This record gives sequence, structure tokens and C-alpha cells, in this order.
Amino acid sequence: MSKLNVLDDLLVRYHQLQYHQNALLRQRLNDVQTWQKKRLLETHQCLFNQKNHQALAQYFVHRLYGGPDFDLIAVQIERLIHHAHKIEHIIPASALQTGTHGIELSILAVELDEQVAQQVLRDYPQSTEITDDVMRSTYMQINQKELRLKQLKMTDELGTHLDQYVKSFMLNTAFKLCKPMAYKHHFHMMYDFIYDGLVALKPLKCTADFVNRFTEQERHVLLKVHNGHQNPFRSSS
Repeated sequence: MSKLNVLDDLLVRYHQLQYHQNALLRQRLNDVQTWQKKRLLETHQCLFNQKNHQALAQYFVHRLYGGPDFDLIAVQIERLIHHAHKIEHIIPASALQTGTHGIELSILAVELDEQVAQQVLRDYPQSTEITDDVMRSTYMQINQKELRLKQLKMTDELGTHLDQYVKSFMLNTAFKLCKPMAYKHHFHMMYDFIYDGLVALKPLKCTADFVNRFTEQERHVLLKVHNGHQNPFRSSS
């Protein structure tokens, strides 16, 4: 069985997202994601601003977290599935496994934020600014606590995968060598999605340490939200 079969289910989940057919929801989702990215950068500024962390922080926030090119990546993933027997000879299996995990995280993030955007539309039929207060009350109302915890657990697992399977000289060398073939077959965006992550990892000695510090702070934020804290999104450090 192909290691890429799991992508079939991920694509089904992605195409089931309602914002694809709803322009108003798409705009609200974009507003929510813009707030989320800004909030992540502010909450984790001490961690993200460390010199060795800056590249991976940018990759986390702008590529893994609902990047603007993900629609195009999804098209390439569909083609990739149909050429699985070729791709598995081009891209190392460990990189494919880790890339698939990252794609699943990206889709889950969009699913959760779409739920937020839907509730915002119900509560504020007229356009309103997405503020901390709007997000805090919406989080409380839809209660995504367990799903957000699942998201953070998956993020920790990604950190482990990156250290175990991806940060090796041989794999990085092999991945560089397969770039012409990936571009020739028009899988360039999928390739770049994975390769840019590899580049962002280089300055770190231990990816899991970065990821665990990130998720620990996110769990702290989540706890404050559900404990009724009036300003849960701002770091106290």
C-alpha cells in the first residue's frame, strides 16, 4: 500500500471545508487567520525572536498555518496521489511522512478556524473587527478545547518526527538532488513546502525543544481562555 494513501482522506477533509463555496465565510476565515497569526507572533515573541528560531517561527506561522498557497498545494497533492509509484522513488519516505503530518496539521488548523469564523458570522452578521474580546467570547461559545489540545499534541509529534526522520545530512542531500525531477513533473509547490521546512530547521539543534516550548505556551493560553481569564492571549513573560 502506498504511503500516500492517507492523503486521499486529507483531501476529502479539505474539500469539505465550507469556505470554498461561501465568499463571505472565506473573508471571515481570512480575518480570523490574520488575527491568529498576529496573536501567535505576539504571544511567542520571546521564543520566536531568538536568532536560531526565527526561520522556523516564520515557517510555522506563515506556511504550516493556512498559508496562502495551500489551495495550489492541494491541487498538486491530488496529482501526486495519482503518481504515487513515481513520487515515492523521488522523495524520501521519511520526508513524505513528515510532510503529510504537516499537511494534516495545516488542514486541521483551517477546520478549527472555519468553525470560529462561522460562529463570528452568526454573532456578528454585519462586518466587525476581529478583536481579542471577539475571539475570547467565540472560543468560549464553541468550546474547541479538546480539538485544540489534539492540535497541540500533533504539533509535538511533528517536532519529534522532524528530529528523528528529517534532520539528517543524507536526507537533505537526497532531497536537494531530487529537486529537478520534482520540478519537471510540476510538483514544485509541494517540494518547496517540504524543502522550505528543511531549511528552516537547520539552525536548530533540537526541533522538539522549540516545538514543546511553543505548545506549552499555547496550552497555557487555552487554559486561561476556558478559565475565564479576561486577557488570555497575551504572554505574561
